Amino acid sequence: QSIAQEVVGLFCMVLLTLIALVANTVVMVVILKTPLLRKFIFVCHLCVVDLLSAIFLMPMGIISSFSCFNRVIYSIAECQALIFLNICFISASILTISIISVERYYYIVHPMRYEVKMTIRLAVAGVIFIWVKSVLITVLALVDWPQGNGATSASRCTVYWSPGANKKAFVILFSIVCFILPTIIIFAVYCSIYRVARMASLQRVPTPAQTVVPRYRSDSIASQMTIITTRILPLPRLIPERFLGSNKTILTLILIVGQFLCCWLPFFAFHLHSSVTTGSVSSGHGEMVVTWIAYSSFAINPFFYGLLNRQIRDELARLRRICLNRPLGQEICLSISEASVQENFLQFLQRATCTLETCASCTSPSPRNRLDQTKVGFPIPGQVPEES
Repeated sequence: QSIAQEVVGLFCMVLLTLIALVANTVVMVVILKTPLLRKFIFVCHLCVVDLLSAIFLMPMGIISSFSCFNRVIYSIAECQALIFLNICFISASILTISIISVERYYYIVHPMRYEVKMTIRLAVAGVIFIWVKSVLITVLALVDWPQGNGATSASRCTVYWSPGANKKAFVILFSIVCFILPTIIIFAVYCSIYRVARMASLQRVPTPAQTVVPRYRSDSIASQMTIITTRILPLPRLIPERFLGSNKTILTLILIVGQFLCCWLPFFAFHLHSSVTTGSVSSGHGEMVVTWIAYSSFAINPFFYGLLNRQIRDELARLRRICLNRPLGQEICLSISEASVQENFLQFLQRATCTLETCASCTSPSPRNRLDQTKVGFPIPGQVPEES
């Protein structure tokens, strides 16, 4: 039974590692090869951090998790290096997710302010801040380590079994800075985004008076687009779509926040409990389980923050067709209804919050923009334009 459990566990760990390697590499390559998608700099940075974690942390986690690798011995310097990379990459990944959530808040609620202030210099400063903070936190974990040429087994080279004298103080500080504060930021930001989007979507519902009042026939483009829009999108179909979008937004909000909590809450709760309590744990199975639940975030993040975006998916499909030398088929040409169903949480909220600060830009578009609006619904301020 123990051998069967180890085989199943090893298979799951290797599968997670392969998914993290492939998914992060694909999303990163798509963003870097497409100039219009390079605005997703923090998403690309998250993929880089998760890819480094899949290269260094997850294989070392496999070695330290199974009895067949018990004979692997690390020196004190090697164990310090592994714990340094472990804490540094975990901190960088969580801090990047926090910055992505804040960026989405300004991208949706304050699009004009985002366009003005979100520059390459600010993005680079944010990336530098992430790594400086991660390195500083990691250095604290390596203070008061034993000196000399000692050795330890691979299973003991973890945060819980580390011989550092200030481990208790470090774990408490590490949990506050890299989990509690980011969780508060993520939860507050997404709740604010949802509240603003809900208010904006309620304000955008047309009244019956607007649909019943007759309009004089005109040859202008604006009047023709108004007639076409009222014929294509009648009032009885707008209200169900609004409620469908609201339910979809709630579901996506729960998935994004819930995925973060499910991956990282057991990890930090275990280390906080082990550092506060005086009793010692005889085996490392508890740490192994919570560690790999946390490592699963490296394989899930490219799907939630990368492939969930329809622009990245469309560009990935385009690059795949180029690599396979296939012509553009009808299966990838989305209709208006399919695009509205498949749009992601960010695009839905951007569409819903169009009337908050960009009424002027939405009410007086150019004729070509009017034609584009009849195809995709409503303009999204600050969004990277998609290829037609």
